[in-house]
Amino acid sequence: MIIKYFLTLTFLIALLSVKAQTNPVRINPNIVLPKDSIESKLLISTLNEFLNAAQKPNDENKLVLETEKVETFILLDEVNNIEKSEKYKDDYFYKPYLTNVVALKENQYLLQVSYIGTFENLSYLRTSFEFIAHKINNTFQYSSPLLRNTKNWKIEKAGNNVFHYQTTINKEKVKEFNKLATSFDLKLKATNKITDYYCTDNIIELQKLIGVDYKSDYNGRIQSVWSSSLGDKKLIVLGNNNSSFNEFDPHDLWHERLSLVISRSQVNKPVDEGCAYIYGGSWGLSWQEIFKAFKEQIASNKNTNWTEIKETPISFKTGNYPNSADNIVNALLVKKIEKEKGFEGVWELLTCGKFEKGNEKYYTTLEKLTGITKANYNDKIWELINSEK
Repeated sequence: MIIKYFLTLTFLIALLSVKAQTNPVRINPNIVLPKDSIESKLLISTLNEFLNAAQKPNDENKLVLETEKVETFILLDEVNNIEKSEKYKDDYFYKPYLTNVVALKENQYLLQVSYIGTFENLSYLRTSFEFIAHKINNTFQYSSPLLRNTKNWKIEKAGNNVFHYQTTINKEKVKEFNKLATSFDLKLKATNKITDYYCTDNIIELQKLIGVDYKSDYNGRIQSVWSSSLGDKKLIVLGNNNSSFNEFDPHDLWHERLSLVISRSQVNKPVDEGCAYIYGGSWGLSWQEIFKAFKEQIASNKNTNWTEIKETPISFKTGNYPNSADNIVNALLVKKIEKEKGFEGVWELLTCGKFEKGNEKYYTTLEKLTGITKANYNDKIWELINSEK
């Protein structure tokens, strides 16, 4: 009986191991692999390990090139969960195909890998990636081609911010950016945090820089901003009509600086948004302009119950852009708390716990800081709204 149990357990473990690596890379027979068969086998085996590890958290991938981790993490975010198809209810629908191998120099190769799924004799291309394989100590480590693709770009430094660009940069806007970023860092007590910005015009340029030749998820999209972080370093690629850095959003800058100190997944999102609104406005509008729209569209109804809105958010528009009414309420609370308790009080509410149904942790912290309870929340918020100028 024990032997039977042991064999069954061994079979299940083996089955799970096979399932976890169901999709080894398929190799086109026309691909020119390294002439050295040992090196060729090593390249393929480590590529499989790298792609398999890419389905796990980035910092668990041992085959990422040590000197280019943050540059590669931004690409690995796109590889993660790439095999899954919601439409076909298959976690391993898209298979990896090695479509090209190019020797860049001794012990370095550029690899192109496409993920393709088939259904009823039709093929579906999900994505095409580029990786650089570096032979180090008898194994291969992998990186994004970002640094290679931008090796001839120019650099502008402002404080702990480094801007990478192709032709021109708006130096006055960089100074303005650095001044506001520094003020946020002082609030957050962020020191020695380095941020690299790569400036491009659109998401197509953004993707190609980091090694995404194509991804069906982004069909039709023109702009985006992608980022990755590791320790005291953050990397942001701007694909939003910003090749010369002629503009930036102070609202988004607050979120960026906060993420250098703590993951935004660990903070209370409405409070985080409240900080961003009060410190940086939003959608190119000042806090005063947004608050005016909030009063006209939401707070003009004197029957509005802010406790209910806390649980069931509603929104209003500034131009074509939506804004959560609860975020504006939190902006008012942030303003009150910072005036009375300093930013240390704001930080306490910001880190009180994630948004949750009932918001018990939120109300407990809010009462400690301001005396506002869940019972008097609606009345106190009305007082803040009516006193705001």
